[in-house]
Amino acid sequence: MRWVALLLGMLLLALQYRLWFGDGGVMENRRLQERVAELQRRVQAQRERNQALEAEVWDLKHDLAAVEERARRDLGMIRPGETYVMLVERP
Repeated sequence: MRWVALLLGMLLLALQYRLWFGDGGVMENRRLQERVAELQRRVQAQRERNQALEAEVWDLKHDLAAVEERARRDLGMIRPGETYVMLVERP
């Protein structure tokens, strides 16, 4: 009878090991949940960035002032009669 109890105890320990550390076990499940959470954060950040870009595209398509502001900032566009001044900071 002792051998049966010992055998069942060893079997229980083996099954517990597989539950905690084996493929599809608790540890792997926790690691995958953390990975999913990280990917969801990245997806949310990309969604926010896409919304900002969509708003900027809409502005550029429908608002001439947005196009002018972008041209002034990125291309240094000036109107006739204006003087372009660039301030350079010393390092």
